Amino acid sequence: MAEILEHQKATRNSVTSTLPGAAVLQDQEFAKFSELIYRIAGISMAASKKPLVSSRLAKRLKHHELNSYGDYFRYITSPQGKDELQITVDMLTTNETHFFREPKHFDFLRQRIIPERRPGAAFRVWSAACSSGEEPYSIAMVLNELLSGQPWEILASDISTRIVDKARNGIYPMERLPEIPKPYLNRHCLRGVGEYEGTLLIERSLRERVRFMLHNLTELPPKLGEFDVIFLRNVMIYFDQDTKQKVVARLLPLLRPGGYFFVGHSESLNGVTDAVKPIAPAIYKKPEQ
Repeated sequence: MAEILEHQKATRNSVTSTLPGAAVLQDQEFAKFSELIYRIAGISMAASKKPLVSSRLAKRLKHHELNSYGDYFRYITSPQGKDELQITVDMLTTNETHFFREPKHFDFLRQRIIPERRPGAAFRVWSAACSSGEEPYSIAMVLNELLSGQPWEILASDISTRIVDKARNGIYPMERLPEIPKPYLNRHCLRGVGEYEGTLLIERSLRERVRFMLHNLTELPPKLGEFDVIFLRNVMIYFDQDTKQKVVARLLPLLRPGGYFFVGHSESLNGVTDAVKPIAPAIYKKPEQ
């Protein structure tokens, strides 16, 4: 990194004359970032994502006083750039989500899955692409309401260290308030005051029921035991068919027989796996053994 920065400082005047103002992300540079993100996270970035990559990484070029995306790419793929590479992955993976997104899924969880749970056993759910935490906290609100005094666990994972840290904090802008049904809002959310004014906070006892971890879906998961429900929603739209098949094949062994697998409403497991059967829109069930 020091060599790159020294080179940049030594040649800044000449480079600036050819690159006035902000650096321009060249097609060949975009192709390198696209290949890198696909290799690390399994995410396919179409050419239409080039402006997004340019805008999100521009601040990192400025931070390191680099004048081209090519120099930044060489840095993050160097032995000295390991930490910066994680920052790049964080910035280029999509994290949009909402509380109680796709509400019919939560209705199905309340009305069908929880009533038929195994008696005496801890009810276990994995939010396998949890983003900033809205999904697992929504699940936790439902389980806390219906399984009060009974054992339940939620594991939530994401590839981004930054976004997992944000999820653990459980702090959200007040604009998210309308997404949460009022009974849950009154029971599990606090209004920020002082420096936290304009935010809402998931109350501590609920936050402590959700365990967050860093996990790349393109890698084998650690030994986590079996789950009654796995949510893998609104992430496969960024995968090609081969990656979808590999990711789902790694998750399904952790779903107990008779367990449920959720995907986003714009997603399908058709052509991905026949190990689970569709029973409702974007909901699949693993056969009992």
